Amino acid sequence: MRRSLVVSFLMLLGILSTSLRLLAQDSTLIIDEKRFTLSEVVVRNNLDYKMLLEQIKEDTTFYKAFKNLRILGFSSYNDIQMKDKKGTVVASLSSKTRQNRINGCRTMDVLEEKVTGDFYDRKGEYNYTTPELYASLFFTKGTICGETNIVAGKKRSVAGKKGIEKHKEQLKMLFFNPGKKIGGIPFIGDKLDLYDETAHKYYDYRLDIEEYKGELCYVFSIMPKADLGFIKNDRIVVDQMVTWFNMKTMSVLARNYALSYKAGVYDFDVSMEVEMTNLGNNLIVPKTLRYKGNWDVIFKKRERAIFTATLFDFKRD
Repeated sequence: MRRSLVVSFLMLLGILSTSLRLLAQDSTLIIDEKRFTLSEVVVRNNLDYKMLLEQIKEDTTFYKAFKNLRILGFSSYNDIQMKDKKGTVVASLSSKTRQNRINGCRTMDVLEEKVTGDFYDRKGEYNYTTPELYASLFFTKGTICGETNIVAGKKRSVAGKKGIEKHKEQLKMLFFNPGKKIGGIPFIGDKLDLYDETAHKYYDYRLDIEEYKGELCYVFSIMPKADLGFIKNDRIVVDQMVTWFNMKTMSVLARNYALSYKAGVYDFDVSMEVEMTNLGNNLIVPKTLRYKGNWDVIFKKRERAIFTATLFDFKRD
C-alpha cells in the first residue's frame, strides 16, 4: 500500500513538472510579418509588445550615454594593449586621466601614464587606429567648448568624410548603433541592418525579463539562427547582441555584442562589453567598457588589440 502511494505521488510530480514546463514555453509574436520570441514571463506581464519592441529598435539612450560624457567631468583608468599574432604585447598605454568641465568647456589632465613599444610615432601621434578611436571617445585634446548631449534629430553620417576620418566615423556608427545599416562599407553595409525584413530570415529575436545587478530588466537578444549552414559565412556580421534595458525608463543599462566578417579586402572579429551607471535624474553614462578586436583593412597593417576603460568620479559642470 505504501509503495503504491509513493508511485502515485511520483507520477503526480511528473505530471506537474511536465505541465510547468509547458506553461513556461516561449511564445512567438508576429509584428509586421517579422517574428519575435517572447519568454513566458514577458507574456505573463501582458505588455504592449509592439510598442516595447519599437522602442528597442529606435533606442538612442546608448548613444546619449556617451554624449553625456561631453558635459561632465570624470576620471578614467585607461588600459590599451596592441598585440602581435602570437598574443605578445608589442605596444601599450596605461594611464589615469581627468576630464575637467568648466563654464561649458572641457579639458583633460594626464595624471599618470606608462607607454611601451611603438604606441606613439616620432611626432607623438598614435601609431595605431584602435587607440586613435579610443582617444576620440574618452580623451580631450586642448580646450573644447559649446558641446551638448542632445541626440534627438541627429544622425551620424560619413557624408563629406574621406580617408581615416571616414573610417573612424564608420567605426563609431558601428559602435553606437550596432544593428543599423552603415553606408560606405563594401560588401556588408546592408548586412548590418538587423531590423529589416531580410535580417529576420537569418536571426532569432528574443525578449525576456531578468535580473541585472540587482535590478529587473528587459533583455533583448539577437542571435544568428542555428541552421544557416554555409549561408552564415556570407550573411552574418553580428554574432550576438544582448542589451539590458531599465524597465521603467527603457535606458540601456548594459550591452554585449560581437561582430565578425571576412570580405577579402578586409576582415574583422571584434567584441564589446559596455556597462552603464545612473548618476541620478536618469543621467546615464558608461562606467566600464571592454573591447577585444582583430581587424585588417587593405593598405593598413593588421591590428590586434584589447582595451578597458573604467570611468568614475563624475562631476557636473
